[in-house]
Amino acid sequence: MSKIVPLISSGTAGPLGVLHLPRFWQKVSLESAGKLADGYPGCGMGYDQMVLDGLGLDKDSTIGYIKDSKPTYPQFEKWILEQKGGSLDGDAVSKLNDAIKGYNHDDETRTSILSASGISDDGSILDAVNLNNLDDWQEFHAAEIAG
Repeated sequence: MSKIVPLISSGTAGPLGVLHLPRFWQKVSLESAGKLADGYPGCGMGYDQMVLDGLGLDKDSTIGYIKDSKPTYPQFEKWILEQKGGSLDGDAVSKLNDAIKGYNHDDETRTSILSASGISDDGSILDAVNLNNLDDWQEFHAAEIAG
């Protein structure tokens, strides 16, 4: 069975406007199908947990819904709205999105990701969203292109 590197960026939002939520859905969906690439958690302690906390979603219920129902992304957003009484708190979403955009990896992680991608660490790429994109693209290339 083929394992898939998730390529939806944490900087991507769906119709609800929540950054990282589409990636969270993709990773949990892939994990539940046994197709998530090695080294990727279905639900980790970083952005995944930030989204759950920021939206006030129960981790076990949310993961259970994705695993049991295998929803499309719009179905997942609809389920979230049902859990939240029909709407999201706009201030909470803004605060969450700002936290995601403003998160930086530690120096060791940044240097490792840039080095693996053949990029000098000149201090111009600090945010975790872009660093994680580079990491995903490098992993995808290694697994699917370079062979």
